[in-house]
Amino acid sequence: MAEAELIRARWFNGRSSRARDVLIALEPGRKGPALRLHVLDLAHAASRRFEHDEVEWPPQWSAGHVPERITVALRDHGSVEIAQAQAWQAALAAAGARPTLAQRMQTRWPALLGALAIATLALAGFYRYGTPWAAAQLTRQVPLAWELNLSQQALAQVDARWLQPTRLPPERQTELRAQFNTLLAGLTPLKRYPAYAPRYELQFRRGLGPNAFALPGGTVVMTDELVEAAARHQLGDAALLGVLAHEIGHVEHRHGTRLVVEQGVLNVGLGLALGDVSNLVSMTSTLLTGLAYRRQHESESDCFALALMARAQQPTAPMGELLLALSRQPRDSREPGRRRGLPDWLSTHPATPERAELLKAGGTCAS
Repeated sequence: MAEAELIRARWFNGRSSRARDVLIALEPGRKGPALRLHVLDLAHAASRRFEHDEVEWPPQWSAGHVPERITVALRDHGSVEIAQAQAWQAALAAAGARPTLAQRMQTRWPALLGALAIATLALAGFYRYGTPWAAAQLTRQVPLAWELNLSQQALAQVDARWLQPTRLPPERQTELRAQFNTLLAGLTPLKRYPAYAPRYELQFRRGLGPNAFALPGGTVVMTDELVEAAARHQLGDAALLGVLAHEIGHVEHRHGTRLVVEQGVLNVGLGLALGDVSNLVSMTSTLLTGLAYRRQHESESDCFALALMARAQQPTAPMGELLLALSRQPRDSREPGRRRGLPDWLSTHPATPERAELLKAGGTCAS
């Protein structure tokens, strides 16, 4: 084995303010390079080997940023100062030193770009697959009582700010509730969470235009305007049942609760990845959960509605026709009661034309 090159240095042993001239040799070690220190003062001639984990190794540098002086800490034995930076770098390489990923990212553009690409893919995978999976598992642990309490408070807030009492005749309400219960009778084979037993209740309100929304725990609200729109377009109750089946899908998939959990999981994930940037993390996660996750939830509920309507032997084409008809109306005319600040968790209708066409076609899809 070739003898390690000796590098001149000054040693501050931590017990005296006087520096001592030494020679340093870097040698291969079991865990990485080891440092051997030779004291040149003949009156106190000594040689000491410091294993890899006994040395606080300074970071490496790029070719264009060579430091004038290097300080190497030896823990309880002080530190050494080296003026021969290039010789130190060459000795490290000869002793088998391998730069850490952080050092490679600081000194090599390909390493930095590669690490950024991997981190981006990991974040995208966590957002697209990890967060929904984790949220689905965590949602199983959320008690129904929490959902019911949340829904009671939410409905009271919406009633106070945006909704009015229904004007539908009592007999019409009774008729629609009976059909709603018929849908619920075929629910068991389609349940997303078999042990989950929401307390279903269909309520009617006026306001928000032609609309329907589901609250966690089983409350489904349909507006008078939606009932009137179905009658105006001569689509019959099958169109309204399709909308109710869609909202039951939201309840069975626990979408309202999952949105809360998904945002929490995403907050934690982004916080761990990006550090202490609370405002950025909060705004980013809110935006992301308000986009792709809500679209995924709508698609899941559409698929659920197709299956539930098939079990009830009801057509889904009238629902698709209703949504298409509503999508062609100006927003102000279809949602005259909608104001700025309406909660994002309300499931509004009409849907996009693509979703409406899927419902018109009927059949089944992956839920």
